[in-house]
Amino acid sequence: MAGIARADFTGSMTGDGEKRTTLVVGGTGKTGRRVVDRLRAADLPVLVGSRSGAPPFDWDDPGTWTAVLRGADSVYVTYYPDLAFPGAAAAIRAFARQAVASGARRLVLLSGRGEPEAQAAEQELRDSGADWTILRAAFFFQNFSEHFLLGPVLDGEIAMPAGEVGEPFVDAEDVADVAVAALTDDRHIGRVYELTGPRLLTFADAAAEIGEAAGRDVTYVPVTGEEYAAALSAEMPADEARALADLFESVLDGRNAHLSDDVRRVLGRPPRDFAEYAPDAAATGVWEAS
Repeated sequence: MAGIARADFTGSMTGDGEKRTTLVVGGTGKTGRRVVDRLRAADLPVLVGSRSGAPPFDWDDPGTWTAVLRGADSVYVTYYPDLAFPGAAAAIRAFARQAVASGARRLVLLSGRGEPEAQAAEQELRDSGADWTILRAAFFFQNFSEHFLLGPVLDGEIAMPAGEVGEPFVDAEDVADVAVAALTDDRHIGRVYELTGPRLLTFADAAAEIGEAAGRDVTYVPVTGEEYAAALSAEMPADEARALADLFESVLDGRNAHLSDDVRRVLGRPPRDFAEYAPDAAATGVWEAS
C-alpha cells in the first residue's frame, strides 16, 4: 500500500475532540476501498457505503441514504456510474444537502478530469454548504487490471475511441492518498485538485508497457465511438453503452493531454509512474492466461 499523506490530521477530529467518522460512498470500489484501508490504518472510524453493505447504500434509492449517513462527520463521495451521466447532478444535490443536514459537513468528491457535465455535480456540492474538496482524476492505471479493460488485456487487444491522444494516466493509490489528505487536513477545504500521473501515454504506449511487463502481446486498436458503443451493447443496455462511449470520446479527445502537479503539491512526493505500476500488477498474476 502506498503511504498515507501524513499531514497533521487537523480535520480528523470533531469539535468535541472525538475522532471524525468518515463515510466512504462506494467503499468497495476502486478508490473507495483504498480510502477505507488508509483511514483504518490511521485508526480513524470508517463507515462503508455500498449496495452490499449493511445497511446498504444505493444511489438510485434515496431511502437508503439516511441510515448510512447516521454518525458520519465527513464523506468521501464517489458516484456510480459517472458524474457525467444524466441525473448525476440532481443526485449529488440531494445527497450533499442531506449529508450536511445530518451533520456530515466535510465532503470530498471524486470527479472526472475534463468532464463539463460533471462540473454541474461539482457545483451542487459547492452549493450544499459543506466544507468541500473536489478531486478531478485522470484515467486510472487500475482500469487495465481491476476493471473494464482487464478482459481486453487478457484477450490481447484493447479497443478504445481514443485515437493517438496522450492521457496522463494516474494511479488509484495516489488518488486515495490525496482523498485521505483532503478528508483529514483542513488546508484542503475549498480546493479543486487535478490528479494526473507524471507523463502522457497513448493507449498504444500503455498496451506496449503492459505487454512487456506481462510477457504477452497486447495491442491497442483505435475505434470510433459508434463501434465502441456497439461492442458494449452486448454487455449493457444500449443507452448506457452510448453514454459511456460518448464520455470516452469526449475526455479522450486531447483536452486532458497535459499534466498537473497537484499530486505532488498535496502529498509532497511525485505521482507514481505507469512504468512502476505495470510490473507490480503483472507480478500479481492478474494478466496471466487462465
